[in-house]
Amino acid sequence: MKWLIGILINAILFMAIAGFFEESFYLSGFGAALGASFILSILNILVRPILIILTLPITVLSLGLFLFVINAVTLLITDGLMGSSFEIAGFGTAILVSILMSIANVIIQKVVWR
Repeated sequence: MKWLIGILINAILFMAIAGFFEESFYLSGFGAALGASFILSILNILVRPILIILTLPITVLSLGLFLFVINAVTLLITDGLMGSSFEIAGFGTAILVSILMSIANVIIQKVVWR
């Protein structure tokens, strides 16, 4: 149940962030946001741990800040899998979206799952 709530929260965050960055982050609708959120969650389960292990030395040296780059890479993979209904203009936008989503998810988790 917690996983489905997380997917819904990420879909709402995608919609909100797409509203702020209309030029560089495109979503065709809420269905695309749900699909992208679902794909992102699957990538976070399957691909993200592998990327973290492969980049562990640089992650340690950057004091964990490289995790934002890993999150941006998973967002770009989601962009590639979703096609034209979910578009991120570039790597800089992906990093910015990843930072905003991480901050929002931490705040939401502290409020909802005390």
